[in-house]
Parts: sequence; C-alpha cells; structure tokens
Amino acid sequence: MLERADIAARIPHQDRMCVLDRVREWDADGVTCTTGSHRDADNPLRSASGLLSPCAIEYAAQAMAVHGALVAPPEAGPRPGFLASVRDVRLHTARLDLLPGDLEVQVWRLAGAGSQVLYQFRVSSDGALVAEGRAAVVLDTPLSLS
Repeated sequence: MLERADIAARIPHQDRMCVLDRVREWDADGVTCTTGSHRDADNPLRSASGLLSPCAIEYAAQAMAVHGALVAPPEAGPRPGFLASVRDVRLHTARLDLLPGDLEVQVWRLAGAGSQVLYQFRVSSDGALVAEGRAAVVLDTPLSLS
C-alpha cells in the first residue's frame, strides 16, 4: 500500500492538488485508490456550490497517473499528460462532498501504446457507484499556449 506522500512523489500533482490518500492495490492492468479528500473544506476542486460530481473525473485522472507511474521503470519519474477526452461518463450523484464515506477510485488500462492510453474508471463510496466512464490520456506532449 502506498500513502499520500508516495503518490505525490510519483505524479505531477502536488500539495493539496494531490487528492488521493492511498493506493490500496495495483497490478499491470489497473489500480485501486482511496481518499477522504472530497470532504475537505479546502479541497482545491471545490466551488461555491461544493465539490460537484464532475470532479470525480479528476480523481480518476490522478489514479491513472499513479498507475502509469507504478508500471513505468523506477527511474522514469512523473510523465506529464492531459486528458484528451472522456466518454460514456455517468454521474450518479450531484456532489462528492456530501458523501460520508471514503471514495474508492478504480481505473483499468484498456489499451495504449507510447504516448496514448485509454482507461476505464469507476468511483464509488460505501459500495454505491458515484461516477464511471472512459478517458483517453495523452502523455509527454507539450501544450502550446499560443
């Protein structure tokens, strides 16, 4: 099991923006993470309306980053990436911050080669489904701001 500091050392997200608390299990195909950060009043994803359910996609994206780091060679370090698309997303609650239990974030790598990876994700709390879908991630591609 990896704790928050171990996760932050492996992904680009730092300080409060690292929203995962622990890696419970992982293998070559996927990872299961847990967290209680959705209940934090100072969660950086929180808006005036609370922590809205689309933020579950960011939780899943961080789990994808953790998985990528865990299956990469140890010397590789964090790989910058971005979500290129999300598909078939289903949100089963309006707000994450109202869920009393920890979030369980599961991701499974469906396909990928080189700088493109496709994951399926599922976020749940106390056994109830919160969000699910698929996400395409593009790695090691510099973003042009012009």
